[in-house]
Amino acid sequence: MNNTEQPKAIVVIFGATGDLANRKLYPSLYKLFNKDKLSKDFAVVGVARRPLSSEEFRQNVKDSINETLKKTQNLEEFSSHFYYHPFDVTNRSSYLELKDLLYELDHTYKTEGNRIFYLAMAPEFFGTIASQLKEEGLTNTDGYSRLVIEKPFGHDLPSAKQLNEQIRQAFTEDQIYRIDHYLGKEMVQNIEVIRFANAIFEPLWNNRFISNIQVTSSEVLGVEDRGRYYETSGAMRDMVQNHMLQMVSLLAMEPPIRLTTEEIRSEKIKVLRALRPIPEHDVKNFFVRGQYDAGEINDKPVPGYRNENSVDPQSNTETFVAGKLLIDNFRWAGVPFYIRTGKRMKVKSTKIVVQFKDIPMNLYMKKEEDKVQNPNLLVIHIQPDEGITLHLNAKKSGQNMQTTPVKLDFCNNCTDGFNTPEAYEKLIYDCLRGDATNFTHWDEVGLSWSFTDPISKVWEQQIETDFPNYHAGTMGPKASDELLEKDGYHWWPINDLEQ
Repeated sequence: MNNTEQPKAIVVIFGATGDLANRKLYPSLYKLFNKDKLSKDFAVVGVARRPLSSEEFRQNVKDSINETLKKTQNLEEFSSHFYYHPFDVTNRSSYLELKDLLYELDHTYKTEGNRIFYLAMAPEFFGTIASQLKEEGLTNTDGYSRLVIEKPFGHDLPSAKQLNEQIRQAFTEDQIYRIDHYLGKEMVQNIEVIRFANAIFEPLWNNRFISNIQVTSSEVLGVEDRGRYYETSGAMRDMVQNHMLQMVSLLAMEPPIRLTTEEIRSEKIKVLRALRPIPEHDVKNFFVRGQYDAGEINDKPVPGYRNENSVDPQSNTETFVAGKLLIDNFRWAGVPFYIRTGKRMKVKSTKIVVQFKDIPMNLYMKKEEDKVQNPNLLVIHIQPDEGITLHLNAKKSGQNMQTTPVKLDFCNNCTDGFNTPEAYEKLIYDCLRGDATNFTHWDEVGLSWSFTDPISKVWEQQIETDFPNYHAGTMGPKASDELLEKDGYHWWPINDLEQ
């Protein structure tokens, strides 16, 4: 389906009164509507336990859009496509009533039986809902049926397998769209373009020319009201198993034969298969965990993790992870991929730094003891800034031949009038069009859990005696820096504030 086509469908949102639906899904659908990327033949059915009328639901939708977006227009027309259905996940009659409503809306909006079921709710209900949708005939239409699932997809490999088997009894793999919102971000999608559309990068994208790659995703927020979820998750399951490994797979994959969903996914899966497994006895040499203590963010005091709501005062849960990944294939043998992610850090930023190897001989050192030249770096800024920076060396002005670092910058969201689509906007549109490229395949999910499970197992069996081990408002524990220092590297600052 080409980009100019306007998909027609009914989108059924389970968890329609929740935070995700209000903050992300309704504003994203609204933007698609205003950009004429949605056909007028669409309807949204909100499903939740709360007893609301369709009028009350439409008002909620309008309120959420007004709170999220600065400028709004056509809100009445947009919200008129929304309907509400009070629902009990375990009650058969709820599904039968929903089935009747969908057939009625199919006729009203001429949506040809196209249906997207979006599960924006607690994952323990995913399997039940998928099974009931199939059993009660809601997926039996002349059009397509697609199931969109939010993370977490399981808690570990066995639970993920169990969930997948349950869902696969109702939906085929090509009907399942597992959302990783990082894959909807403009600059994450740009990784492929930077690599495969530029003759200056792809020939150098290997262990002959790259010394290491660093992926950082830091947050200034704490766990907020997610303490209960985070206690069973931690940063490894919340961030590394999905977002971080997805970015690594895009950075490390071979050029696909063609730019199709199947070929791109195939190359990403090969990377995850080539990740060197970390034996339990070796985890301490490859991974570092941290937990934030009280500190200051923007000159305001904030509590430590153990003092957050719904958190065990003796919690062993990590809020920070740094790790060294090795990919055992011909292209990447010997190149470390360093990842780090954490909460309550100094700056909010997601960045990738590709460090190129030094030239064999530095002609511009006056004396042996002089500092070596700055290495060439390619920095991919993913959020909050979006763009690319290339760090080069140039001659200082004056008579001598000393060098100075210079930066070539491209900033996506600095360009006047350039409105980068929000990740969910892109992903919802992809799902409507049937493009699953930026959604995760089961093989990717399974391989990611296979890699992270042994690390989580070791950490759960060991009580971390030095927790908390970094102050809020810093860039993580000292051990994170030492992880790179023993290889002769250091974390590159991701922001001027970190200098």
